[in-house]
Amino acid sequence: MSFSNAPRCDVSVIIVNWNTSALLRACLESVYSTTRLITFEVIVIDNASTDDSVAMMQRKFPAVRIIANRANRGFAAANNQGIAIASGRYVLLLNSDTVVLENAIAKTIAFADRYPDTSVTGCRILNADGTLQESCFMFPSLLNFALFATYLYRLFPRSRFFGREQMSWWRRDDAREVDVVTGCYMLVRREAIDDVGGMDESFFMYAEETDWCYRFKAKGWKRRFTPDAEIIHLGGGSAPKLSGHRARITNKSFATYMFKHWSRAQAMAGLYLIALFYLSRLAICFPQRIVRAGDTKMLENHWTGLKDILSYRHRRA
Repeated sequence: MSFSNAPRCDVSVIIVNWNTSALLRACLESVYSTTRLITFEVIVIDNASTDDSVAMMQRKFPAVRIIANRANRGFAAANNQGIAIASGRYVLLLNSDTVVLENAIAKTIAFADRYPDTSVTGCRILNADGTLQESCFMFPSLLNFALFATYLYRLFPRSRFFGREQMSWWRRDDAREVDVVTGCYMLVRREAIDDVGGMDESFFMYAEETDWCYRFKAKGWKRRFTPDAEIIHLGGGSAPKLSGHRARITNKSFATYMFKHWSRAQAMAGLYLIALFYLSRLAICFPQRIVRAGDTKMLENHWTGLKDILSYRHRRA
């Protein structure tokens, strides 16, 4: 797939959508209402939604370029479809469950323009209540998996050691180089894409941005974060609709990453640490379920994930 197009605008905003019509509408409204001082286009790839997403865009946002897939191709493949027709000197991968705040896109571009060695730039991400959402993180490693699986990063969030993978000690209040930029808002330089290629489509959802950032690093490109721009990430988009299937997709994505970039022995150890992750969460969720009735989705997701990763381990053995 070719990604080279002569730049005709500053940025191509690419949004992948799957059954998030209301969230998508709010996202598009924020892009058009807050983006100034730059030229941009918006491309939405709809992954076979069964709601009114496409009809809503055609009615409310006629300027949006729409690719309507007949099947759900996943996040990486759909983004590659958008990149293939994008004409911006940057592409911005933006989740449909985000709200862009005051001129955030132009601010991110202004920052990226100052660092021509940068492939990917991220910004500050907030929760709906304005609190900080942890964005940008370290590349996966056995140590980072162990700290995440055992919940130690939550017990000691301000520790630079225990909080290293999520960088939970960092308030995202200064510009710096990072390993991985969070996938809900990734500004990517066109020249870097031409050099490295698009997202690896063997990742259906999750870990594709981690793999991409790793490949950019391997080619010498920097990844950076700026606190100058802010967006809101609402959550509640496509992922929760996957239910227990979400755990299986997550497992496959991280297993794909590990077996692609690590030795076989390290990858097998990583599968055990993912199993430990589910066990530690079940140890917390199950007693809560006994004490009080409530939402069982988290419990079901972790149980599904544990069974799946154990079977995946045997398949890889």
